Amino acid sequence: MPKIGTKLRELRRRRDLGVRELAARSGISHSTISLIERDKMSPSIDTLGAVLDALGTTLPGFFSDLQSSLPFTPFYAASDLVEIGKVDTISYRVIGLDHPNRQLLMLHERYAPDADTGEEFTHAAQEAGMVLSGAVEITVGNQKRVLRSGDGYYFDSRLPHRFRNVNDGESEILSAITPPTY
Repeated sequence: MPKIGTKLRELRRRRDLGVRELAARSGISHSTISLIERDKMSPSIDTLGAVLDALGTTLPGFFSDLQSSLPFTPFYAASDLVEIGKVDTISYRVIGLDHPNRQLLMLHERYAPDADTGEEFTHAAQEAGMVLSGAVEITVGNQKRVLRSGDGYYFDSRLPHRFRNVNDGESEILSAITPPTY
């Protein structure tokens, strides 16, 4: 994770604000801002959002040019993909989890027979994908369709959606979500 303190301090100084003045504007204590600027504390999204609002910028704007100092490779072996789901039901393997400034969640999804994401859910993003094998029933808003190998989808994730494997065997999807909110 890149260190954000230096960039936050520079942004505050460019606006000619002291720590206490920024604290008064943001509603975040001056001691918390000081700890964040010295990289002694990792702020919550809400805390950082409040500070950035007071500085007149946004989270995406703040992170857009912040580079990670961690080494990375653009290539990922199957064994490098990080599992964030449940292997027995719905497996979500992330491609490029360690990529600096990742603005895309790329997933290799595997659905066991009868696997279902459950109640429809929403999140602020866009997502697209292609069924690689099997058959998956996808519900988006009031539309529902069974997609098979080679079929794809693209929708605004703020619409309620749900995925259900309707194949006798395993089904696979390659998907992308941006920004990576899920």
